[in-house]
Amino acid sequence: MKILIVGLLILAMMSGQLNADDPSTINNKITLNLDGTPEISVKGFIAPIEYTQYGFHVEWDELANLRVAEPEKQYPASVFRTFLLPEAVSVGDLWKIGEGGVLELLRQLHPKPNLDISISSGDSRGLWACLRAYNDKYAEIVFRIHAEFILEDGRFTPSQFAGHLVIDRIKEKVASFKMHVPEGVLNFDVGRNSTRTIDVGFCPQMELRAESQEVVPDTDFIESITQEAAERKLILRFYKSQQINWVSLEEALEMAPAQQKPVHVVSIDGPLADEAC
Repeated sequence: MKILIVGLLILAMMSGQLNADDPSTINNKITLNLDGTPEISVKGFIAPIEYTQYGFHVEWDELANLRVAEPEKQYPASVFRTFLLPEAVSVGDLWKIGEGGVLELLRQLHPKPNLDISISSGDSRGLWACLRAYNDKYAEIVFRIHAEFILEDGRFTPSQFAGHLVIDRIKEKVASFKMHVPEGVLNFDVGRNSTRTIDVGFCPQMELRAESQEVVPDTDFIESITQEAAERKLILRFYKSQQINWVSLEEALEMAPAQQKPVHVVSIDGPLADEAC
């Protein structure tokens, strides 16, 4: 269900598709491993919900009191190994993440996570990872996960869980991990069973993170793609609408006569690229 956000978004579609950034010249493959011995400490955070369109976060106690289930928890390395592939991968490669480890992590936020959101509320489901960059010491994986939490009287669906996992390739340990709901004007929707109503809102923080060692932000990598290119690759795994070459109405009106093509104008009142509403 799409709910009016602010104003009305008008887009025009011209024929053609956008290709994700594809580093075709990158062919080197690396193997990613994790030592199974050490445990990883993960901290969890859920900040109080700041806004819902119809006031659900005020009048519904379960939503008003939504808090992290376990502020800190120790995990075996096997949980994070589910984010890796057993075979070698290249920069830009995509692969499915194992559900078991993700469910275990999500339970730190809420005791009843659900990955099959297409059944209850969402348009898209899945868990995908991408090797963004590596050098002799580190490898960085970015990922996107769609999930929801089953409440006693409904369900809570974040827009997405985005994040990264940095592996220390020498020590074969988790160097850094973060899984969070990105900020946005609206970043979740929620459905209440007893009233059969749906609301949409904003939660300033919902995340899990672990920092076992410092990773320098401007690390030089042997091979890499940009964060934006990795995110683009991931989003194309979830939404076919993102394969369309969307342009503004003004641009379309200029392009149509030159290309002698019709203009298809689409009016939408919500995002096409996440599960926020």
